[in-house]
Amino acid sequence: MTTTPITCPLCEATCGLLVATTADGSLKVRGDKDDVFSKGYLCPKGAAIGELHADPDRLRAPMVKRDGVHVEVSWDEAFAEIDARLPQIIDKHGRDAVGLYFGNPSAHNLSGSLYLRPLVRAVGTRNVFSAGTVDQIPKMFVAGYMYGDVATVAIPDLDRTDHLLVLGGNPLVSNGSLMTAPDMRGRVRAIAKRGKVVVVDPSRTRTAEAATEHVAIRPGTDAFLLLAMVHTLFAEGLVDLGAAEGLVEGLDEVRRIAEDFPPEAVAAQTGIDADTIRRLARELAGAERAAVYGRMGTTTQRFGTLSSWLVDVLNVLTGNLDRPGGVMFPLAAAGQPNARPGPRKPFRHGRWRSRVSDLPEVMSELPSTVLAEEITTPGEGQIRALVTVCGNPVVSVPGSGDLDAALADLDFMVSIDVYLNETTRHADVILPGPTPLERSHYDVLLYQFAVRNIARWSPAVEATDLPGEWETMLRLAGIASGLGPDAPVAQLDDAVAASVANLNGAEPAPGLRGPERLLDILLKSGPYDLSFAQVEAAPHGLDLGPLQPRLPGVLATASGKVELAPEAITGDLDRLRAALQEEATDGLLMIGRRHLRSNNSWMHNLGLLNSGSNTCTLHVHPYDATRLGLVDGSSAKVESRVGQVVVPVEVTDTIREGVVSLPHGWGHDTAPANTVASARPGVNSNLIGDPRLLDGPTGTAVVNGIPVTVVPA
Repeated sequence: MTTTPITCPLCEATCGLLVATTADGSLKVRGDKDDVFSKGYLCPKGAAIGELHADPDRLRAPMVKRDGVHVEVSWDEAFAEIDARLPQIIDKHGRDAVGLYFGNPSAHNLSGSLYLRPLVRAVGTRNVFSAGTVDQIPKMFVAGYMYGDVATVAIPDLDRTDHLLVLGGNPLVSNGSLMTAPDMRGRVRAIAKRGKVVVVDPSRTRTAEAATEHVAIRPGTDAFLLLAMVHTLFAEGLVDLGAAEGLVEGLDEVRRIAEDFPPEAVAAQTGIDADTIRRLARELAGAERAAVYGRMGTTTQRFGTLSSWLVDVLNVLTGNLDRPGGVMFPLAAAGQPNARPGPRKPFRHGRWRSRVSDLPEVMSELPSTVLAEEITTPGEGQIRALVTVCGNPVVSVPGSGDLDAALADLDFMVSIDVYLNETTRHADVILPGPTPLERSHYDVLLYQFAVRNIARWSPAVEATDLPGEWETMLRLAGIASGLGPDAPVAQLDDAVAASVANLNGAEPAPGLRGPERLLDILLKSGPYDLSFAQVEAAPHGLDLGPLQPRLPGVLATASGKVELAPEAITGDLDRLRAALQEEATDGLLMIGRRHLRSNNSWMHNLGLLNSGSNTCTLHVHPYDATRLGLVDGSSAKVESRVGQVVVPVEVTDTIREGVVSLPHGWGHDTAPANTVASARPGVNSNLIGDPRLLDGPTGTAVVNGIPVTVVPA
């Protein structure tokens, strides 16, 4: 038996696993007790990595659609097909006629982290989309304008805080999100034991169950609550900037803004009484070490940017920015932009806009909700070809019925993916990649949001004949650049490495290639002066220590200070003030939810995970069930402005009255090639997601707080 320590790449926790392989090919997975970060913690997804590796439905050869049917072909045949069709579209209609969409798994893949950008540059299109605009873009937008860089995200120092306020997040299920932290249950329990954990959420989630207090807020009203807490801090003289004193611009502007939002003014909208709001603010300010954390409930709502901004504002005003036990800025060993010496350009957005709905670019991407209309609307810049990388937008983007139909109208589509799923069934060419056990791994992106600074690389456990995704992306880049189907991958990789070395001022060790060579450059130019060889020699990881204060050096704003009230954010306040005057109705609002045994849409074909309580049901409060005539186990029709679905009902008091919850990532009835998922398909919540409901500044889709009607089916 051979045992290999690896990093689990299936969620943001980056847990260490021990994978034992035998001569007959069987696998056994357990948590790595010697791992410097996770110390043996293992969740169901990590335990299922062997099943994912052996899944008989995974694609193991390229597929080309012929007469409407996908058939296996050789790699040369697949790239010849791409070369015969993609350059023609570019030559005839221009580079913006090609769209690129990359999904959430690409962030969990070393190839995706390092080689997506060269592919985007080679294609040369402005029509770039990702799962980020149905996820975290408002948080990164706020970081960009407050601190100067979208990756400068303030992370709760979980292991030293005494008071944690969580809004719209369920880290016991997500294992952290924009907060890389294994064993969140253990960490939350430790905070609750020494202090207090408050969860603000319309649903009593697993995190709320483990917390010391749960506050059931009305969906989409977090900005009102947070502004009322800011109002309380100013009104009661509780503002203390702490380590940020002298490094903050815009304090008086925030004070003026908050004057319009006393707790009494927001109580009806939030469903939280004024006394509770004031108490939450006082307890936060009075805690010796406190941190405020907001996640998808705060980012994927109609005031996602304002809510994300106010999370950071509260951390600043209570003196908890950049202090141990508060929120701090990680210092990753590789690839963190805010660790580079010298001046950096401040963040800006809106450098171009979408063609049809005129929505702004953010982080060189357009909102995914406009992808369908950019395909179907004629005119210059119309998307006629699409490349997807590890993404399933037909399931993950609101208005997915329109997108599903739009993909069928494309002239050409290429997908890098391991499954024939709801999206890739439209592809003319599908290019598979290795399993997680067949490729090496290092979490370049996720360590930038870790609650402790570490470095860990893991080798491939199994050999494979499949090329790595980085080779596939370089070959695609070669075709897009006019080099033909046999573009010299080694030479293209040399060019990428030379560019990265020039940018970072470091040379790689000889003999390395691909992701390891780029990683070596990033490690050598990073703040710890490490090398790939050093990280490789530490199979259980290198512990680089707890988070440390980084102000003011981490800042890249034009002023060199924390910009507390940037106009790009505060410009959305008029919309918020108008919403404050809306009458709170008794109509139902739908929110999403996730499960520990699931990760968006890409874990449902594993029997170990798609079982038991991991079900696609509509959570309904008993009061609402009675008045609507719904019975536990019956079916309900859920309808929004754009569509309807029929889903089983689960009556539960874990959901707030007036709110229903439907998990995202389901709806596998159109992917029969995936036997486990199609046998238990669930319904696609994004069939009733409204692509017109957006966060104002960023265009991020609203998936929490969608108005719906529910009746017995």
